[in-house]
Amino acid sequence: MQLYSKETIQHLQARVFELFTTESTHTFEKFIDLLSIEIQQFLQIDGCVIYLLNEWEEVFQLRAGDSYEGLTLHDHVSATDISWEESTLWYKNEPFNPYKKTSIPYVKSSSIPLMDKEKIYGFLLLSQQVLGEFDHHLLNSIIEEVSKAIHKIRVLYSAFEEKRKYESLYKGTSLFHSSNKSDEVLEKVIETLRNVYPQFNYYLLLSQDYAPSSELPIKNLSYEKDNASQASTQAYLLGEMQMEYQTQEGQSILYAPLKGKQGVYGVLQVVSDHALYFPETYVEFFDLLSQDAGKALENAQLYQQSRRLNSDLQLINSTSKHLNSTMRLTEKITYMADRIDQSFQADEVGFIIFEDDTHSDFTISEGSSAFFNIKDSRTFIERIDRTFMREEEAVFIGDLSSKWEGHCPFRSLMAVPMKDQEYLDGLAIVVHRDPYYFSFESFKLLQSLVHHSTLAFANSMLHEELERTIITDYLTKLHSRNYLDQQVEEHLKQDENGHFLLFDIDNFKRVNDTHGHQVGDAVICQVADIIQTIIANQGLAARWGGEELAVYLPSMSFEEAHALAELVRNSVSEQSCPPVTVSCGLASWDSVHLLDVKQMVKQADQALYVAKEFGKNRIVKA
Repeated sequence: MQLYSKETIQHLQARVFELFTTESTHTFEKFIDLLSIEIQQFLQIDGCVIYLLNEWEEVFQLRAGDSYEGLTLHDHVSATDISWEESTLWYKNEPFNPYKKTSIPYVKSSSIPLMDKEKIYGFLLLSQQVLGEFDHHLLNSIIEEVSKAIHKIRVLYSAFEEKRKYESLYKGTSLFHSSNKSDEVLEKVIETLRNVYPQFNYYLLLSQDYAPSSELPIKNLSYEKDNASQASTQAYLLGEMQMEYQTQEGQSILYAPLKGKQGVYGVLQVVSDHALYFPETYVEFFDLLSQDAGKALENAQLYQQSRRLNSDLQLINSTSKHLNSTMRLTEKITYMADRIDQSFQADEVGFIIFEDDTHSDFTISEGSSAFFNIKDSRTFIERIDRTFMREEEAVFIGDLSSKWEGHCPFRSLMAVPMKDQEYLDGLAIVVHRDPYYFSFESFKLLQSLVHHSTLAFANSMLHEELERTIITDYLTKLHSRNYLDQQVEEHLKQDENGHFLLFDIDNFKRVNDTHGHQVGDAVICQVADIIQTIIANQGLAARWGGEELAVYLPSMSFEEAHALAELVRNSVSEQSCPPVTVSCGLASWDSVHLLDVKQMVKQADQALYVAKEFGKNRIVKA
């Protein structure tokens, strides 16, 4: 073979320079591939294969040519097992054989190292049969030019790669900050990472109350005391990047905190399945990206929080306005249950009022949802109150089943006490069948709503108690005379007919004189109870004055009214103790015989007088 001169080397340099400057070479891999072809043609040999060191994975990777003399080559070999001694490339103390079929003798090719300060960063595989025909000095010069070219192109493309990488980072961070939605920010973070470093797996470690609307690689972030030593926990709590190495699995894991100015909002987990460390440039990139992502996530959450707070304030204001209106207590509780159901999409909402300080007895307020109106709910309520409300503080539980022995019908629980001095002692319970369904923001909003509603409920209870006091006789607990007057007047306008019954306890003065006024009051109460039991919902009963009791029966025939009066008379004489009797005057009206309240009362009073005059213990019709 002909010898090569200095001009030959210059020709090779010119060809390598052309590869540098050609527009068709867009990647490092493409350049190496073209360089191997150029070497092959320049040396006029059958093949040239190039292996280059991948320091991160500690392997020599096949960069140009995947076969040699028709045989398949190893695509990578461990760098720790390669050495260069006595002009021979050794692999595990044997001459290196690049073929996958190990029976092929290694002498079919010759290996030439690519050195950088006595360190091998690659090697060439050339047709060995021609190497002996080259001038040793010229061959070294050729290899030197090839090494320079690879080194320069590596630096150049490394700069290109860094430029592309940070352009992606700049573009990504611009997109992060352009969104006011947390899940959109996180989507852009994952998208940017996969574009820049597709070889890694990415996960977002977020708290359990985060509920994104899209599919994201999210894991629950656990930062309990038992996990305090974990790298992910350290990244979250300290706000600093952490590394984790799993030698047996051949993995390295990086944890980068998503940190804003006000706190840490999660952790980015980067998993490498094929290497035990991350290059410094990679770590720097992940650090910068996680910092920008944390700030963008913080801004999005602050924006969403401000909107949520505005919405919550509107809800609280509108709720307070309704609760402070003249609605009845039942209407207010029904309204509150509906608002809570709409705001939190709860499965069940219940309002419980305790009857005493021991909480041994309670009532379920009207307006509570269906579950709280069944018998089984009482056991559930007692257990919630006994187990979780000991400190009389609001309770927020993400998964109730973990703290509940036996079957639990619900998983998510929010329970807020309702306390207002002496007027109200109760509990608002909101539940859902799915675990971790309510966010902590929902819990805080519920506390505000219950706080505002408690005062309104107490005011309604007090107001209705005052109403009952006004319209109720303090002794008999029947209606007062004024209330009965008002109601009878309304009935006279609406009904087609009605009957007014005026009862008087016979010889009542004798009862007081014989047994005393306390017994006399007890007798009045006995008669009142008998009247109320018999009349029930068929009419209105009131204490008319002294020992006189009145009843109004709307929309009833005279025969039915007289039968009820007769039943009262018989029951009193049989059940009273000491035994007493009653006399009754009965006045009726219809569309033909129209009466006003005064006329009807006067007629009944006159009929009662006649009953008294003619022997008592009887009923007289006006």
